Amino acid sequence: MKKYIIYIGILAVGLLLGWSLFGNSPKEKTSHNHSEKEAINKMWTCSMHPKILQSEAGDCPICGMDLIPTETTFEGLNPNEFKLTKNAMALANIQTLVVGDNINTNSTLKLSGKITESEDEKIVQASYFSGRIERLNISSVGEEVKKGQLLATIYSPELFAAQQELITASSLKTSQPALYNAVRNKLKLWKISENQINQIEKSGKVKQNFPIYATVSGTVSEKLVAQGDYIKQGQALLKITNLTTVWALFDVYENQIDFFKKGQNITVTTNAYPNKRLKKKVDFIDPTFNSATRTLKLRVILDNKKREFKTGMFVEGAIENNFSDKKQLLMIPASAILWTGKRSVVYLKTTPDQPIFEMKEITIEKQLGDKYEVIDGLLNGDEIVINGTFTIDASAQLHGKKSMMNRNTVKNMGTAEVMNNHENHLEKEIKNTLKNERIKVSKVFQKQLKIVVNDYINLKNHLINDDEKNVIIASKNILNNLKNVDMKLLKNNNTHLKWMSFDKKIKDAVYAISKETTIKEQRIHFKNLSLVLINTVETFGINEKMYRQFCPMADNYKGGYWLSKEEKVQNPYFGNKMLKCGSVKQVIE
Repeated sequence: MKKYIIYIGILAVGLLLGWSLFGNSPKEKTSHNHSEKEAINKMWTCSMHPKILQSEAGDCPICGMDLIPTETTFEGLNPNEFKLTKNAMALANIQTLVVGDNINTNSTLKLSGKITESEDEKIVQASYFSGRIERLNISSVGEEVKKGQLLATIYSPELFAAQQELITASSLKTSQPALYNAVRNKLKLWKISENQINQIEKSGKVKQNFPIYATVSGTVSEKLVAQGDYIKQGQALLKITNLTTVWALFDVYENQIDFFKKGQNITVTTNAYPNKRLKKKVDFIDPTFNSATRTLKLRVILDNKKREFKTGMFVEGAIENNFSDKKQLLMIPASAILWTGKRSVVYLKTTPDQPIFEMKEITIEKQLGDKYEVIDGLLNGDEIVINGTFTIDASAQLHGKKSMMNRNTVKNMGTAEVMNNHENHLEKEIKNTLKNERIKVSKVFQKQLKIVVNDYINLKNHLINDDEKNVIIASKNILNNLKNVDMKLLKNNNTHLKWMSFDKKIKDAVYAISKETTIKEQRIHFKNLSLVLINTVETFGINEKMYRQFCPMADNYKGGYWLSKEEKVQNPYFGNKMLKCGSVKQVIE
């Protein structure tokens, strides 16, 4: 009996031990499988290059930064779709709109313009006889004049002689009436009045100076002469404009032309009188198109008897357009559209009840107020983002999806493939120019060349510091010291020819840099300078260790090399924006 009790005890201990060792196995296995599933679904990207998308952690194949996990998985989504969380939607205040024939029957078009003088109310006050201006009664532009007002007094030798002829002819008017009448008519052609002629004839005295009177009332808009000037017959003295009516000239863009016609109602407002709305009609649409501004002029005539409108004042016109006779247009708000170059893109909500989005390229045409007509890319019933569009685009980039700046996705791209894409062309260019081995030259020549390289290093450092002014100074130093490199120190013709080729390319690149005033353009030419200097140092040496370094993102992802005396990377193509982006590709001894 005692033996059975012992056997039962041993069995109980065994069962307890087995349960402790293996009892949790299924749960652990389930947990393990769950972790494996997470690992499979989790994707990794680069914060600087969101188009990189890999299935495991590692370094960015472009800049070498550590990859970070993406916020969401892509299970069940199309290749270009991505999903946002509800928190992200709320924080970014994402708003959408269902596209349809959503243009109102009456839509308002707003135009910008300014007040100008009416060409119909402009006159030129001219002199009808030659002479010298003894007195000018108009001192400045903007003076008001009335018809019959004395404008100027002129001394005219021709009038002086004509008056003497009149006095002589008046004594012969009985015997020679034809001569007398001819002399009087001559004075009338010079706009001398009948009363003035009679006064001269009656007094028998010659007047030295003659007045010029205003022929219209208005405002002096231009003063063309000064007191003491000699003038010719018919020469313009003043420009006078009647400002009781003025023109409002509005700019109409090329894609808006067919929305307007003569006689349309237009409401005119100004910043000076924001509460005053004038109901007018379109008086004229200029048939001549301005090719420089891509606009034509639309004219409205305004009553200005109270002088409320000043020439040069900005005005706004609002036209109510009735499109009942036109086809219904597919319109979307301007806030929904992102532009990059000639491309226009929107973000489409692809699933009505879930925050899933996809970029869509569209073609737009006319602008109507704050809306654009879509002629391709969208259909009635599509739901698009109209608020928070930039936030959506940023999310697309972070998920490695098609976005405003990235038309194609880059999925699971290996390091070798990416680096080949960026470096292959430049590497070939360098290798093609380095077919010859190091040429042995004198230390004196190397020392002279080293001075040029030191100037290049200074120029590079100024690019790192975004200092375009000192870049220009450094480039001029290179040109000056390049002249001091003595080609006579080279021993044979082949070496001479090689140096002459390098010398010319260095000068061309440095000269181009010296003429640029923006850091962006300087960096483009710096890339060419770096290539030729790498070749030059490789060929002749400068008796100092140098590092050939590379940034794959330079020149719009075409890549760019540079020379450095330090192994530490400091990027001259981006400066402080991405100072450490790049890597050492070669040590030049």
